[in-house]
Amino acid sequence: MSTFLHTMVRIRDIDRSLAFYSLLGMKELRRKEVREGRYTLVFIGFADNEHGQAEIELTYNWDQESDYEVGTGFGHFAIGVPDVAGLVETVRSGGGTVTREAGPLKFGTVIIAFVQDPDGYKIELIEKKPTTSED
Repeated sequence: MSTFLHTMVRIRDIDRSLAFYSLLGMKELRRKEVREGRYTLVFIGFADNEHGQAEIELTYNWDQESDYEVGTGFGHFAIGVPDVAGLVETVRSGGGTVTREAGPLKFGTVIIAFVQDPDGYKIELIEKKPTTSED
């Protein structure tokens, strides 16, 4: 059986990116420095380990002198959260960029918002209330 492992994005500043993603509740799972290739890989996720979750691979190229251009074919990451409005305020108070305030999806009732990471990647926050045994 195949499984989704990770999505890779190139970043300009490891500390700035980790600070942003921690606002969303993600944490560093592992890091690999490749001196010969002059890059660092940092894998982040929500769980305490990489088993059973998709991750984001942050790739930092040591010699990159200018910002990357976010590809025109890239859309966004989507993260399910229990309280979109609350997380939007956490991102805002942590210095992050909110590009769409929390509110219902156009022509729908699902609550969403969009935030942007320090390198310009969009993250859609989708409200997913925890289910109970009666659901």
